[in-house]
Amino acid sequence: MARRRYLAAPQNHDRWLMSYADFVTPLLAVFVFLFASSQHDKTKARRASDTVVRQIPSLPAIPEPQPAVPEFMPSMTRLAQALTAELRTGRIEVHLEARGLVVSLRQAAFFPSGGDVIATSGFSSLEKISRTIRDLPNPVRLEGHTDSAPIRTRRFRSNWELSAARSIAVLELLEGRYGIPGSRFAVSGYADTKPVDSNDSAEGRAHNRRVDIVILNR
Repeated sequence: MARRRYLAAPQNHDRWLMSYADFVTPLLAVFVFLFASSQHDKTKARRASDTVVRQIPSLPAIPEPQPAVPEFMPSMTRLAQALTAELRTGRIEVHLEARGLVVSLRQAAFFPSGGDVIATSGFSSLEKISRTIRDLPNPVRLEGHTDSAPIRTRRFRSNWELSAARSIAVLELLEGRYGIPGSRFAVSGYADTKPVDSNDSAEGRAHNRRVDIVILNR
C-alpha cells in the first residue's frame, strides 16, 4: 500500500505584523486619550487661573532703587563750596553714588608713603568734612584703599593692614578731634581690590591710594 505523504504547511513570516498591529493600536489609543485629556486640563487650568487673577486686587508697583542724589545734593553743594581749593588741586574728590555721598582723600595729601599718620596739613580739610557729617544723621563708612605695589614693613605686613590702618586713623581724628560719635562709623580696608584707575601708571596708582569717606544713603 502506498504511503500517504503529508506536506508541511508553509510558514507564515508575516504573523509578527499582526501581533505588532495588535500592540500598536491600543497604545495609539492611549496616547490619543492622554493628549485629549491634557488639552482639556489646560483649558480648565487656564480658566481657573483667569478667575483667580480677576479676584486679586492690583498691587502697587515696587519702586526701583533710586540714586542718592535728592538726599545728598544740598550737602554735596555746601561741601563742594567749602572744599573749593582741595577739589581744584585734586587733593579731594567728591561725588554721588547710589550708596551715598563719597569723599575721597588722596593718600599723597593726607598720609606719608607707606604710613598711616595723617598730616597736620590735612586737618582743616577734615574739619570741613566733619561739619557735613555732623549735620547728617546717616551712618558713615571709612574705606581704605592702596595701589597694587606690595608692602612689607616693620609696621605693616601687607596692603590689607595699611588700608585698614588709614581708615582707623581717619576715624580717630573725626571722633577724637571733631567730636563725632564713633558709633556712627564703620571701618574697612580693601587693599588694592577696588581700584578706580589702572595700576600700570604712576598717576593711576596715585588715584588708587585713597581713603573714601562714604556717608551712606539711608
